[in-house]
Amino acid sequence: MTDVRPVLVTGAHRSGTGWVGSMIAASPSPPVAYLWEPFSVLHRPGICRARFPYWFAYVCAENEAAYLGPIADMLAFRYGTVAELRSIRSMKDAGRLVRDRRNFHRYRARGARPLLKDPIALFSAEWLSDTFQMEVVCLIRHPAAFANSIQTRRLRHPFGDFLAQPLLMRDLLSPFEGEIRRFAAEEQPLVDQAILLWRLTHHAIAGFRRRRPDWSFVRLEDLAQHPTSGFEAIYRQLGQSFDERARATIMEHSGSANAPASSDPADHRRDSRASIELWKTELTEAEVERIRRGVEPLANEFYAAADW
Repeated sequence: MTDVRPVLVTGAHRSGTGWVGSMIAASPSPPVAYLWEPFSVLHRPGICRARFPYWFAYVCAENEAAYLGPIADMLAFRYGTVAELRSIRSMKDAGRLVRDRRNFHRYRARGARPLLKDPIALFSAEWLSDTFQMEVVCLIRHPAAFANSIQTRRLRHPFGDFLAQPLLMRDLLSPFEGEIRRFAAEEQPLVDQAILLWRLTHHAIAGFRRRRPDWSFVRLEDLAQHPTSGFEAIYRQLGQSFDERARATIMEHSGSANAPASSDPADHRRDSRASIELWKTELTEAEVERIRRGVEPLANEFYAAADW
């Protein structure tokens, strides 16, 4: 029997969720509808009418009322035309409305399986899994590689968004409250922001891994080293068919003919094996040591000494 339960591909941001989500969407059967980061504060309201005022919004049974209907509509591919019309500010916005409305119609007609590519939904993953029977693929990334990506893209984080969510602090982030308050009060260097963000996200992932043995937990480095066999295993776990076209797509997007990195975040073509090694040449020895000290002992749950 074909499995059409929704899929959530999540993990810390900058952990390969775009690549992984796109490669899963290459499966021929059942057809997959790729939905990009509906939990983002920047998402289009036609895709999901729910409004998320904070980065890494936390939804649980205690605050779900505002989110249940809009997310159910999104998963059923009921496009929010009125909500999108209210948000149009340019011709580009109007073009998105036409494109997304047409895509939703096509997804519904084909009986597509919704796939949410959304690291911003990480802290809400258990609620999504329990409420909508989502299957979860959770990515794990080496802390030095994560920090290098944060520094390269100059991604500063509003740590006050965590403090503004008392349920999130209570349920998942209470051990870090003092540090979060310090980072929210005064902006810290990017490498230190990356260290704390890695610890926050992977503390949650470690808890998920203990509580949710039926989820798929994948180290990005392992998948990048063996993309074809790795994705075949993910397809099998999700009940997706793996054919020669899917294999070719994965090889095209991970082969050595590609560059290790791209300035275009929408371009998922990488030399996957080379990409996971970039931090070793782009970070200084002092930065690597600083990151390693900052993330231990939590990092030891995911990586051995040889991984450094």
